[in-house]
Amino acid sequence: MALEQIAVRPDGYRDALEASANGGRWSVPQNSTPGTSVLYTSMQRDGALAEVASYMIELTPLPRSNPLKVSTIALTASRVVRLQMGDLEALGVDRSRYGTRDYFVTQQIGAALEHLGVDGLIARSARYDCDNLMIFTTQHGFDQTLEVVSTEEVEWRDWARRRGMLKGLE
Repeated sequence: MALEQIAVRPDGYRDALEASANGGRWSVPQNSTPGTSVLYTSMQRDGALAEVASYMIELTPLPRSNPLKVSTIALTASRVVRLQMGDLEALGVDRSRYGTRDYFVTQQIGAALEHLGVDGLIARSARYDCDNLMIFTTQHGFDQTLEVVSTEEVEWRDWARRRGMLKGLE
């Protein structure tokens, strides 16, 4: 499937188009053999913020409310796979644990997709009711679009507080 999409990425103060080096749900850390290079985005602004806020609230002490830079990205991809929850279950993902940080099975799926030349993956967010879009940057062609079209700053704690994510943490 080919894709032309506007996606959203919260990225603190780093480059909005920089792939994750530390691993994540769909990427094995780049210092592993083999590592996977993934740019994590969401199809919705609040989905992107929910992903970051869910990580931040697990830190001790709770980080200050420094603003996050949220970037809207225009992109195209030519070899995109969409995996619904039923597809993920058939590949060994436990639906009841999808929201946890146990990433072993999903990282193996991501590594296999990258190895097969897939440049994009659409899968359900574990943190918000929307889809996320992951770009496998080593497979994303130079002839494809990947550019920041706008940015905004968002106080992540204010955002999380309004959604009830900080109850008992402040």
